[in-house]
Amino acid sequence: MKAVLGLSLALAFAAPAAVAQTDPISVLVKQLELEKYKATIKGLTKFGDRRQGTERNRQALDWIEAQLKSYGCSNTERLQYQFTQPAPGEPAPKRAPGIPSGGAGGPPGQGGSTLFGNRIPTGVNTDPMRQPDERLRALNAEQTPVGTSPRENVYCTKVGTTHPEEMYIVSAHMDGIGFGEAANDDGSGTALVMELARIFSMPGVETDRSIRFILWNNEETGLNGAAAYVEQRKDLQGVESPKGSGKYPEPKWLGMIQHDMMMYDHGMPIPKVGADGKVTYVSPPEQRLEADVNIEYQSVSKQAEGSARLAWAFRAANDKYATNYPAAVGFHMTNTDSTPFMDLVPSISLRENERGQQIGAGWNPNWHQPTDNYDNYSDKDFLLGLNAAQTTLAGVAQLAGVRIRK
Repeated sequence: MKAVLGLSLALAFAAPAAVAQTDPISVLVKQLELEKYKATIKGLTKFGDRRQGTERNRQALDWIEAQLKSYGCSNTERLQYQFTQPAPGEPAPKRAPGIPSGGAGGPPGQGGSTLFGNRIPTGVNTDPMRQPDERLRALNAEQTPVGTSPRENVYCTKVGTTHPEEMYIVSAHMDGIGFGEAANDDGSGTALVMELARIFSMPGVETDRSIRFILWNNEETGLNGAAAYVEQRKDLQGVESPKGSGKYPEPKWLGMIQHDMMMYDHGMPIPKVGADGKVTYVSPPEQRLEADVNIEYQSVSKQAEGSARLAWAFRAANDKYATNYPAAVGFHMTNTDSTPFMDLVPSISLRENERGQQIGAGWNPNWHQPTDNYDNYSDKDFLLGLNAAQTTLAGVAQLAGVRIRK
C-alpha cells in the first residue's frame, strides 16, 4: 500500500505545466457538470429525508441502483444486515468512547477538535410540525419501526484491468433525518459518488485497480451500514473466488474515501443585534469567498500515516484539477462512515466543513433540520459540491491508474 501511495504522491506533486488536454484525468473531470450534479441531488429529494427503515428509504435504494445500472455500472450488489431500533425511552446502543479533545481556544469538539469562536446550538429536529411544507410533512410521516429488521447498502464496482484484486472505496451515506429533503446531508455526497460512478463507467474508461462505489445506510444511527460491511467483508479481502476465475468479490482495500454533506460553507455564525438589544448568532446568507473542501483523516487511528498521505494526495489533486474552490487538510476525522475502516486501511472524509470543529459549532444551520431542502441552496453552494467531486475524481483516477481507450 505504501509503495502504491508513494508512486501516486510522486505523480500528484510533480510540478506540471498547464494540464494537457490529452491528460485523461482532465478529460474525465470535464465530464462533471453542475446541472447533472444538481439533477442527481434533485432526484434524491423525491424520497424526502430517506430515513432508514422506511419505505421511502427502500425506494431511494431502488432508485440509486437503477441509476447506477443506467450509467453502465451494472454489476450492482447489496449487502444485507440487521438493525435494531430501540423503542422511545429505551437506551440507544453504546458507541465507542470519544477521542480526547479541547484546548486553550475553547471547549472540546468531536474527533479530537477544539471549538473556536462563535457557536450556536446543534441538534436533530424530531418535530414534524416544524416542517411548514405539508407535502414534505406527509412524505416524511413514516418513522423507523421499533425492533430488529433488515437493512441494505447498495454498491457497484469498476473492475480494474491490471489489478482487479485491489480496490479503492468511494462512498457516501444515502439516509437522512430531520423532516426535510436531506438535500445536503447527504444528497450532496450521494450524488457526488453517483456522478463518479457514471463517469468511470463511460465507454473506453479503464483503470488498473478496481473502484467500488458504495452508498451506505444507517449512517445517521451510528455508522451501522459501514460497520456491517467491515464486519462481513474485511476477512474476504483479496480472495479469488472461484479459485482460478480471476474474480475477486472483495478486492483488497487500498484506501477508503468517504463523502458527507458537501455544499454549505458560509462561515462562522455572526452576531445579530435585535430590536430589544439582544445578541443572537446567525449563519451568513451567502457562500463565503474563502469556502473550501475539507479533507480529514484521524490522527489517532492505526492507519494515520497512510491516511495523511492519502489526504495530501487529494489536496494535490484539488490544486491541479479543481476549478473554483481549494481544499484544506485536517486531522480530526469523526462521525462518518470512514470511521469503521480507519484502523484497517488509509481512510479520509471529504466535507464542506471540519466535522468536529466547525459543523459541531453550528456552521451549517440546515444540518438535520427541515430546512435541508434543495431550494434553500444556491448555485454557489452546489458548485462547492461539484469541486469536491472534481477533487475525488482526480485523486482516485490518479491512484487507480486511469486511461481512456478510443
